[in-house]
Amino acid sequence: MELRAWGLSEVGVTRTHNEDYFEIDSRRRLYLVADGMGGHSHGEVASRTAVQAVREFLEDRLPAADGAETDGQRTLLRTAIHSAHEKVLCAIRQDGSLSGMGTTLVALLAQGSTVAVAHVGDSRAYRLRDRQLDLLTEDHTWVHEQVVAGFLSEEQARVHPLKNVVTRALGSDGEIKVDVQELPIAPGDRYLLCSDGLTTMLRDDEIERALSAPGSLEESCRQLVRAAKSRGGFDDVTVIVVEAT
Repeated sequence: MELRAWGLSEVGVTRTHNEDYFEIDSRRRLYLVADGMGGHSHGEVASRTAVQAVREFLEDRLPAADGAETDGQRTLLRTAIHSAHEKVLCAIRQDGSLSGMGTTLVALLAQGSTVAVAHVGDSRAYRLRDRQLDLLTEDHTWVHEQVVAGFLSEEQARVHPLKNVVTRALGSDGEIKVDVQELPIAPGDRYLLCSDGLTTMLRDDEIERALSAPGSLEESCRQLVRAAKSRGGFDDVTVIVVEAT
């Protein structure tokens, strides 16, 4: 199974700098999107630190992509993200001015005929298969908890003033829980990793149409980012699209 990927990140219309960070490691079939928090430049420090920590942890533990299966794929990815959490905490301990920074993270690791998807926070992963879009992750936010409990509708959640309050983030105090799942890959699948700068601006059906439209992966990424910014683009927007062939 061959994979192709493209990524794009742009600063929000009302922002002065981009606190998102992403990475595409085609050799190891590793794809990462992080959305930093903390104000000033602290958010971008957190997101960059987390992404680089995951990549560095996996560099010596994964072979270059050769179609071979990797034992313990989910465990390896979960451990890498826990390592990233510790790296962010270490940066805060070493520099008190970084106190309060943190980051979400969504990761996809493909080996052989499966993908492992892991996340902390509200950066999301989707899969488009046979023109049907499925959300693979569940937002770790206070608002989503209220939806699950039946106190808010999905539409109320979209416009709630606390919609961006995350309940899990790398760099938060104590241990973190990383949600990880493993899924089979099928030819034609498209996977989207994105920060909430996309999903707070666009509905899932709009994302589905953009991913299903004819064109290259670069065109899909540019269309998604352009659409989010045209709606206001209040937050930084980052997307990675991965396609299996």
